[in-house]
Amino acid sequence: MAVTTYWADKYITSRTSGAQAIAKIRPGWRVFIGSSCGEPQHLMRELTNAFDSLKDVEIVRLFNLETTPLTLIANKTGDQALNIRSFYAGSARTKGIARNQRFLTPINLSAVPRLFKSRMLPINAALIQVSPPDDFGWMSLGVSVDITLAAAESADLVIAQVNPRMPRVLGRSFIHVNDVDVFVEHDEPLLSIAETPEVEAAKGIARLVASRLIDDGSTISIGLGATSEAVLLALSHKNDLGVHTQCLTSDMMHLFSRGVITNRKKGFNDGKMVASSAIGNEAFYEFLNDNPAIEFHPSDYVNDPAIIARHHKMVAMSVVMTMDLTGQAAADALPQNQFSGVTGVLDFIRGATLSPGGKSILMLSSTTSQGKKSRIVPLLADTAVVVPRSDVQHVVTEYGAVNLFGKSFQERALGLISIAHPDFRDELFSQAKKMGLLSAERTLHESIHGVYPVHLETVMEINGQEVTVRPAKPVDERRIQEHFYSLDKDDVIARFFHDKRSFDKDEAEEVSQIDYIKDLTLLAIVGEFGFGQAVGIGEYLLDPATNYAEIAFSISKPYQKMGLGKVLLRKLESAAREHGIAGFFAYTSAQNQGMIRLFKRLPYKVTTVFDGDMVTLRCSFSEPLK
Repeated sequence: MAVTTYWADKYITSRTSGAQAIAKIRPGWRVFIGSSCGEPQHLMRELTNAFDSLKDVEIVRLFNLETTPLTLIANKTGDQALNIRSFYAGSARTKGIARNQRFLTPINLSAVPRLFKSRMLPINAALIQVSPPDDFGWMSLGVSVDITLAAAESADLVIAQVNPRMPRVLGRSFIHVNDVDVFVEHDEPLLSIAETPEVEAAKGIARLVASRLIDDGSTISIGLGATSEAVLLALSHKNDLGVHTQCLTSDMMHLFSRGVITNRKKGFNDGKMVASSAIGNEAFYEFLNDNPAIEFHPSDYVNDPAIIARHHKMVAMSVVMTMDLTGQAAADALPQNQFSGVTGVLDFIRGATLSPGGKSILMLSSTTSQGKKSRIVPLLADTAVVVPRSDVQHVVTEYGAVNLFGKSFQERALGLISIAHPDFRDELFSQAKKMGLLSAERTLHESIHGVYPVHLETVMEINGQEVTVRPAKPVDERRIQEHFYSLDKDDVIARFFHDKRSFDKDEAEEVSQIDYIKDLTLLAIVGEFGFGQAVGIGEYLLDPATNYAEIAFSISKPYQKMGLGKVLLRKLESAAREHGIAGFFAYTSAQNQGMIRLFKRLPYKVTTVFDGDMVTLRCSFSEPLK
């Protein structure tokens, strides 16, 4: 007859010291170490001390914070004594760790638990960190569930560091005393990360992402680092956001406490912030403890694209390192984004794009930290591609945002050049033509150095439809051409002074390729970002001889007499005054009363000169109406 041991008795009899626990590990074993802030530090120190007697041990991990013990092991052992099999290399650059980079194992994070459970990659020992057992013998893996639970469930030997400072996080985060072999009680602070230094480019990226790409009621996933922190800060004015992400951070705690994150409109797991790990500080870990609004689940659930796709307006935000003009992205770690890793990026990108109203966003600063190299390059040649060009959707730098989904190589190249750092656009443009991404005769005029003026963007509502007024971009060429073709005959005559039947691409280029200072075009767009239709165009072109700018407008028939022209004019005036332009003038026909009335809406004295059927209107910004 089998004897059943009460879990509390087993816990007491299985307690031992860290050194005695590590002594159970044998040479040649594969040893899993709990991830990131869940790393069992005390056990790691004991493992380091014992490594002289352990040969050919393979360390398996997702990523760790590169604390001293692991680096010491790599440095004190011979080349054949230690393999460090990582599913993500992190930002480690030490020679001891770099020496083992050949053991880096590329794999989507959602697939790692299956690798362990199937014993395709057998785990001999798992070193984990848990909270003390509750009244029923359950211990929480706390801040590190991800692939740690699967490793513990499939390991031959499970050694648990029991730490009263580990928060008891709810969800599928628990392991029972009966499923652990050895317990080492050791109280110590959990690992945390230092505050990320502010990066100016990150603030610009955050403003664009928050203002243009995140709607109220969205469910978000985001990584770690300066850019991610800036984005979360910029979301403080949003409403009813939900969270389904790989890693929770203290910035999400702040948004939750302010009522920005409510999780009420996720459409799946409503009311819960769902993740598989957490990185933060002591106050944040206290927030996680027994919080019914938070659930942690393993990576084969959190990172499952099918699960991700079930969320309403799922937005996956990822920091990438480099992108080429065809849309391929590399996502190794950067100094200010230590964990922008490859492991979960594709899982979330593919899940988010299948979500109702979902989207993926790749974020990158336009240059390296010293500004000496462009992060947008002609082609990724000697850098591993993490995000294939077919999976890329929205891309954001501090110079703008573009949507590459469904776009040709030419449209991608133009779009990415337009959001690259101005200092590198000439070379990128030249290389794009050499690569055949752009035609040899293609030009970008002065727009190649223009800095997109985000502050001129505005959103208005017309008949219940959202209309975005924004400066034109080089990628708008076809959109402008289609707008002109959609105009009624009378509107074409009013705009071009004759019955024009064709609008070739050269004319559209002239309207779209602007420097935003002497030459500015504003578009009124309806429809999804990156696929919208132009329903209105307002433009000014400076005459350097007089310092006055000529203005012109065209509004699609369904949007006329709805105040759109007035908005375009007000934006043009504001930009012109900002750049020291003296005033406006316009040529129109005497029959075009709409244009005449619009011009006279300007708060300045307007002079009107008739020449036959033509009318010249002029105003000076130095002569306001009294």
